[in-house]
Amino acid sequence: MSNRIIRFVSLGAFVLFGSGAAFAHITLETQEAAVGSTYKAVLRVPHGCEGAPTTAVKIKIPEGFISVKPMPKSGWKLETVKGKYARSYDSHGDAISEGVQEVVWSGGELPDEFYDEFVLRGQLTAGLPAGETLYFPVVQECGDKAERWIEVPKAGEDGHALEFPAPGIKLLPRK
Repeated sequence: MSNRIIRFVSLGAFVLFGSGAAFAHITLETQEAAVGSTYKAVLRVPHGCEGAPTTAVKIKIPEGFISVKPMPKSGWKLETVKGKYARSYDSHGDAISEGVQEVVWSGGELPDEFYDEFVLRGQLTAGLPAGETLYFPVVQECGDKAERWIEVPKAGEDGHALEFPAPGIKLLPRK
């Protein structure tokens, strides 16, 4: 086998297996958005829990992400948990102080060998700090098993080193 073929096969193996960790977590399709904009959060669920099918996806809505509307998903029950925000926010000239704090899709079944997306949209308030990351903690249930994608890096900590990182978006300056 020539060195060129060996390098090609090695590169292919790295792409397939070496970068697998990047595909193991629940992620957001769009990983940055401007403060003050509407953001469509598309959560990508790439697998079940240790081979078991996903039966529920629960997302905690971060403070400052308001007016949340989840997209119904055929075959899944959709619920929202509402509560008071830490403060009042302006939404198109109206002050709002409460809204959706958690979204739950349940009762469906996503086999481990398949991938799917769960969608919601909302408004990134103008007071969020541009340059920082806003995290959306997710609990993925698979019958009696669960994977908690809720870890948020501490200041100075590398988020890629976390075992169960929460999906997040980088906040860009307001346009």
